[in-house]
Amino acid sequence: MKRREFLGVIGGTAMAWPVVARAQRPEPMRRIGVLVGLSENDPEMKERLAGFRQGLEKLGWSEGSNVRIDYRFAPAGAQAHLLARELVALHPDVILVQSTPATAALKPETSTIPIVFAGVADPIGSGFVASLSRPGGNLTGLLQYEEGITGKWLGMLKEIAPNLTRAALLANPSTAAFDYFLRSAKTLAPSLAIEVVPMPIENANDIERSIESFAREPNGGLVLPPDTTTVIHRDVIITLAARHRLPAVYAIRVFVAAGGLMFYGTDFVELYRQAASYVDRILRGAKAADLPVQLPTKFETVVNLKTAKALSLTVPQVLLVAADEVIE
Repeated sequence: MKRREFLGVIGGTAMAWPVVARAQRPEPMRRIGVLVGLSENDPEMKERLAGFRQGLEKLGWSEGSNVRIDYRFAPAGAQAHLLARELVALHPDVILVQSTPATAALKPETSTIPIVFAGVADPIGSGFVASLSRPGGNLTGLLQYEEGITGKWLGMLKEIAPNLTRAALLANPSTAAFDYFLRSAKTLAPSLAIEVVPMPIENANDIERSIESFAREPNGGLVLPPDTTTVIHRDVIITLAARHRLPAVYAIRVFVAAGGLMFYGTDFVELYRQAASYVDRILRGAKAADLPVQLPTKFETVVNLKTAKALSLTVPQVLLVAADEVIE
């Protein structure tokens, strides 16, 4: 080989090295923070987070491979402010947050890190976004329920217990959008000849005392909107409802799986898969302010026939036909 040709080969190879090196350079590890209002061992939360990870994987994000996820758990808002501060200090690319108290704790900690909320019922009234279509700021996410859903819950109670005239709305105002659901329930209840009784609670003792007092009068039932406090104390609530023969409708499926009567509400696992799509868009450059708050798209109905029988209730055919699942 002539000297000029040899040098040309060497030069061309040297120029190709940086290109090869760049092609083989691994993608940078992205970081997601997660702050939730239930305990790490709660089965409901485990299913939701599994749905979130599945959603991420379908979009090309694999935990431990190209994305790291830092989890923090604040049951019923416990230490939420401290845990929110810890997450922000890790400088994640985006944070997924569940529940109104956890979102309220996280919001003042950062105005720059994008935040995607799930499991929030009233983001406007809570001051998280300016509007659903144009959130503004660094928060957006998925609406848990529109307030009009209380009409569906009250209607289900009336269908399964036609003599029902009173319905207690039971939730913790500090961990749920209590006024948001109460306002809607009071507006819609008169058309069903139902009196709505506010039942604000904070702990298990409050729950027991309030239900015991409510059950002294006949023809009552319970409505439980989404609330981390009542989820934590669900066994107490289900036991008291059975003891006092109170029909109850729940906004979270785990209650019915544990022996509650009826559930109608959002498919939360699907909600978290959808949240993964917003996280993905932000990781790829979208701004939270430009992503409208999404409304829930998939709802489920579950009826526990065993519990209905124990309460001497006949489940009407219309409820059985509408049910996605019947527990026998």
